[in-house]
Amino acid sequence: MDDPPQAVPPAAYIHVPFCARRCGYCNFTVIAGRDDWIGRYLGALERELGWLETPRPVETVFLGGGTPTHLAVDQLARLLALAGRWFPLEPGGEYSAEANPSDLTAEKLARLGAAGVNRISIGGQSFDAKKLRTLERDHSPRDLVRSVEAARKTFPSVSLDLIFGVPGEAFTMWERDLKMAIDAGVDHISVYGLTIEKGSAFFGRALRGALAPVGESLEVDMYEAARETLTAAGFEHYEISNYAHPGYRCRHNEVYWLGEPYYAAGPGATRYLGGRREMNHRSVTTYLRRVLAGISPVAEIDEAPPEERARERLAFGLRMLDGMDESWFVEKTGKTVDEVAGGALDELITLGLLYRRDGRVRLTRRGVLLADSVMGRILRDDTESARRRSVARQARRRSVAG
Repeated sequence: MDDPPQAVPPAAYIHVPFCARRCGYCNFTVIAGRDDWIGRYLGALERELGWLETPRPVETVFLGGGTPTHLAVDQLARLLALAGRWFPLEPGGEYSAEANPSDLTAEKLARLGAAGVNRISIGGQSFDAKKLRTLERDHSPRDLVRSVEAARKTFPSVSLDLIFGVPGEAFTMWERDLKMAIDAGVDHISVYGLTIEKGSAFFGRALRGALAPVGESLEVDMYEAARETLTAAGFEHYEISNYAHPGYRCRHNEVYWLGEPYYAAGPGATRYLGGRREMNHRSVTTYLRRVLAGISPVAEIDEAPPEERARERLAFGLRMLDGMDESWFVEKTGKTVDEVAGGALDELITLGLLYRRDGRVRLTRRGVLLADSVMGRILRDDTESARRRSVARQARRRSVAG
């Protein structure tokens, strides 16, 4: 897990795979109903982090999952102690933890706050009881309201995840979710269109015709409604799916989107060090068995050539609504954006999906809606690039498992 001295990672991610239940849409590295494994997991995590040999100060730490707050108080305290030991936070740093509304007891909130967590990300998904049942969440709308209120009293920054495009969802339901999120007084809101992916329970149901996603037109309308409603309420739309009040962007996720290096530990976790991306085994049992036996948990290694890494940095950087600063890109990669993707950029500009002004390349309003297509074109969506993009998406995804 060592990194070269010329590229000190500014961020660290720790994956906690445990949940009270696996939601129907979830295909992440999570495990439900095996709380008896948490002690072994913490022992394995301690061993994996010990391979760093020395603590690594970072500017951001993110505890994700899964559900870190599913751990019992003493287990959560041990997790926080490990994170604090191996990834001490620099002054002014951001320390985020994902949380589930039904888990946020006063004692857990106090433990998180005492450990230095200053940003809580609540996987609420909706304030609508029907939507929550469809998504197979284990909390009620009242639980969500109470958890946000309690979190605001403990942490300087509170983020909320919302999902739209849920089967059976009406446009008015989404409008109400947005209004209630604004009224809740959170500092950051992430909005995600429901995706039905292989490995989730929803995938099998969709194949059988037992689950019908909303139409594409309605999903676009919902996305546009989020953009209009949240920006009108004072939120900055700074990334495809993310909105924040000024000064409350998720700095940790910006590390991913800008292609900067980062540490990571835990089952399914992906780290990016010295231009080399490593992904741990997604199987919790395999991860535990290997690490506790003193064997590396790495299942996949991706060491792309410099030009491919530069192209990937450009593609994912364009997810940011600020776009890509061309001089910054040269400084980081040694190449201009034209050298990396000149033909693709010209084509995308002609199609009205990108525009270039004042030394920056940005998505147009239409380009925001077609961002995946823009990214694929820049990455030259051949088989090898598609494979790397899959790994990169895993590294850059923000869990909505909650």
